[in-house]
Amino acid sequence: MMDSSSSSGCRGLVGACFASSAPAVAEGDKASASAAEWESVIGVETHVQLNTRTKAFCSCKSEYGGKPNANVCPVCLGHPGMLPSLNKKMVELAIKMGVALNCSIHGESKFDRKQYFYGDLPKGYQISQNDRPIATEGLVEAPMFVVGMQTDAFPTCKVRIHRLHMEEDTAKLTHEGQDSLATSNDGGGDDDGASSGSASTLADYNRAGVPLIEIVTEPDMRSGEEAAAYAQELRRIVRYLGVSSGNMQEGSLRCDVNISVRRKGETRLGTKVEVKNLNSFSAVKSAVEYETRRQSTLIEEGRGGEIVQETRLWDEARAETKSMRSKEEAADYRYLREPDLPFLVLKDGQVSEIEGSMPELPGQVRQKLLAMGLTVADAAIVSDDVNLWHYFSKVVDLGTDPKAACNWLVGDILAFLNGKKLSIEEAKMSPQSLHEMIALIEEGVISGKIAKQILPEVLDSGKSPKEVVEAKGLVQISDEGELGEIIGEIISKNPKQVEQYRGGKTKLFGFFVGQTMKATQGKANPKLVNDIVKSKLDA
Repeated sequence: MMDSSSSSGCRGLVGACFASSAPAVAEGDKASASAAEWESVIGVETHVQLNTRTKAFCSCKSEYGGKPNANVCPVCLGHPGMLPSLNKKMVELAIKMGVALNCSIHGESKFDRKQYFYGDLPKGYQISQNDRPIATEGLVEAPMFVVGMQTDAFPTCKVRIHRLHMEEDTAKLTHEGQDSLATSNDGGGDDDGASSGSASTLADYNRAGVPLIEIVTEPDMRSGEEAAAYAQELRRIVRYLGVSSGNMQEGSLRCDVNISVRRKGETRLGTKVEVKNLNSFSAVKSAVEYETRRQSTLIEEGRGGEIVQETRLWDEARAETKSMRSKEEAADYRYLREPDLPFLVLKDGQVSEIEGSMPELPGQVRQKLLAMGLTVADAAIVSDDVNLWHYFSKVVDLGTDPKAACNWLVGDILAFLNGKKLSIEEAKMSPQSLHEMIALIEEGVISGKIAKQILPEVLDSGKSPKEVVEAKGLVQISDEGELGEIIGEIISKNPKQVEQYRGGKTKLFGFFVGQTMKATQGKANPKLVNDIVKSKLDA
């Protein structure tokens, strides 16, 4: 991350979309640090595992969760005499991501050997890109949204991208016993899961050589909310593109956050601390808030010298950061050009071809949803999940009113799926079935109440709504003559309520409607019932 002071479009915004977590209490905090006097300067480094069938420089499978050390070969294990061969798909996905982040894509880039001493490097170095990455100078606009915010547009946090480069992943180390803070380095990289207190360390080299892109921002963020919002938007983008699964729990998307503090109005940067092992958006937010309080409190107590440039780990259980190692203690990275790989020269028209095949991105989808008449809150939910967006799009393309489709999706359908811990792609109810159910309501065949009644069975069984309605005999009664007779009988049996209604107690109107719905087992057309009840009572 570049150590340059900068301003961005993030200032003055309130909260990140779906980011949550109360501020952690800093160690030694005596409530002396005033949040109003301090600001954080934040940059984020994100590793994204790419969706490729094979590894970056060999033909071993690139997959998560296999038997330890099963997907390895002499190339990715760094045996003598083995030569790397560049994965073409890795380059294509890196370009696609660079385009999505509005980066400048460089027609010529190169690979380097990043050498350091650590047990997760089977070759003793990592193939990466140093001074000539494939993409630089991009921009991301992350939505900042809080439920209940009165707005008709998405306020955004603008974050500049410093660089995007390709590299291979490292092995996964699992630290066991004694006082080890982290059980594994799912966070990725040279040292993020280690602990000097571990009794033993196990190495799984399946991950070594898996293709990555690393995305480095400028220090443009000023709060935990902004950092979490940026990370969330990055995950949306990789999922919309199909570049990566973006599953933080599996280590497919991993964030390291660089944080320093300074008094508001100052331009000089403070001492930067890197926090690793952040495997959730709430952890990103909470780690920033904790470090801001810790660092500002130390400075106000006259202990600013205790803030050193170091790597810290996030302890989720204690909601605090913990020092792992000082940067001064680490072996310096030593880069040299990878002699076994030629310069990467893109073909003429390769970038333009990828640009032409790009799908709609989250920002474009949000604007499209707002144009359909959805609220900012609903647009945020639908656009957050690419699969939910695709499902919604298919329903609307069939001719369904967007607001009606959204109401059912973000309400009853998601509630049902969340209750069963299912995703929208696992739902047995097809977009065609949702379209059919809404059409049955609009045509007066069933009521909304009946629709809610049949919905669980449709979602569970995959049967069409019409099939379930007919099998259960739930077709709505819309015959005016039939309803008129039922309502007339109810009125004749309740003369006292009729007299009270006509005497001014108009709230009793609901009594007659309710009695009608009870008599018809909820099958009566609600609008028709209201019209007939009113005409008979006012006669």
